[in-house]
Amino acid sequence: MVYVDDMEAPFGSMIMCHMVADTHRELVEMARVIRVDLKWIQYPGTIREHFDIAKSKREQAVRHGAIEITWRQCGEREAQLRRDPGALDRYYER
Repeated sequence: MVYVDDMEAPFGSMIMCHMVADTHRELVEMARVIRVDLKWIQYPGTIREHFDIAKSKREQAVRHGAIEITWRQCGEREAQLRRDPGALDRYYER
């Protein structure tokens, strides 16, 4: 599953949010669908792996099945994954 949060961080003329997923494959697949260049992935290879995406891309992700979550839920998700020693292995094996 792919998730987009409600963060609204200014970046130039854009407003950005986070896009995260249950697996690396799902995250990269959604990035391709909504045409986010894979070079923009942040913290690759870690539990913190995500994309910062513009609000227009967020809307596209939701239309393609991404689940809307709050910024706080996104942080709680990451904290939970950090407490789980096998989380990164499962993230990459699916």
